[in-house]
Amino acid sequence: MEERKTKIRAFLGKFFKNREIGDDEDIFELGFVNSLLAMQLVQFLEKEFGVTIEDDDLDLDNFRTVGRLDALVARKKGEGPEAGELAHAAS
Repeated sequence: MEERKTKIRAFLGKFFKNREIGDDEDIFELGFVNSLLAMQLVQFLEKEFGVTIEDDDLDLDNFRTVGRLDALVARKKGEGPEAGELAHAAS
């Protein structure tokens, strides 16, 4: 969802001054993220989007890019393909 990506970019923009982050740019590879920012990012996602990030979600690949962050939130909200597969399997 583009609105969600815009909110994620706005949050990251507070820390990455003068740098526009693309959907597929690896923010860890760019050297922008440390452990404190990673925890702030988890808290932001939970508060802003009303999701709970579980220990199993704390895979670095879920947090590398704006696109992957968006996909993580979508899955947590039941909008992603994994949620649909789980619902189908349960029926």
